[in-house]
Amino acid sequence: ALGCLLGLLFSFQTFIFTDGDDEALARHTGNVVNTNCSAAHSRQALSCKMAVEYDHFIESGRKWFCHVDDDNYVNLRALLRLLASYPHTQDVYIGKPSLDRPIQATERVSENKVRPVHFWFATGGAGFCISRGLALKMSPWASGGHFMSTAERIRLPDDCTIGYIVEALLGVPLIRSGLFHSHLENLQQVPASKLHEQVTLSYGMFENKRNAVHMKGPFSVEADPSRFRSIHCHLYPDTPWCPRTAIF
Repeated sequence: ALGCLLGLLFSFQTFIFTDGDDEALARHTGNVVNTNCSAAHSRQALSCKMAVEYDHFIESGRKWFCHVDDDNYVNLRALLRLLASYPHTQDVYIGKPSLDRPIQATERVSENKVRPVHFWFATGGAGFCISRGLALKMSPWASGGHFMSTAERIRLPDDCTIGYIVEALLGVPLIRSGLFHSHLENLQQVPASKLHEQVTLSYGMFENKRNAVHMKGPFSVEADPSRFRSIHCHLYPDTPWCPRTAIF
């Protein structure tokens, strides 16, 4: 869904990172990057993918690095409004933490020495954005393969490692935003009347129940279980494949 919906609107700014070659996807969206990482969901595999994303962003020269998972819907208008309120040349790390407290970790200082460390991090399940100014400062711990060794230092996944570099090593605080949403929260509490304000939305399971934004929309739950198509037609009704007689 992310590739289809984002790619149609801002294909020149949207990069899809995969773990294999996908010619059909490449023809449809253009900017597809094969990470050559393992397709597993292990800590090492996730860190490998994030390392490729980071290096690709630095090489691109663009102003903002926004990472979203493939179960996210991104409202580009809301995202651009949010980013426009921050200078890309300064230190900006914005997203939503998945915990109600800083994560506690053990940092390996040397071969025989460890120490406790705590920091906030924005969950990749909701997405997060980093300014270019901050991304450049992350380089000693993130560029050229250093990201994976940094992740091993604290033995945590990719999104936690981002928070570790930004908050614990660089001392830049996470800017918390309620406009990012993951499947770890009850998405039915997001009112349909406020959808145009939200930056990211997700879907999945919550407390053993199907978790998605509650809205009627032009598509049935069976045809659109994530509700992403219905959300998109609500936000962008002029999209060619959206029914013209849709009622929300």
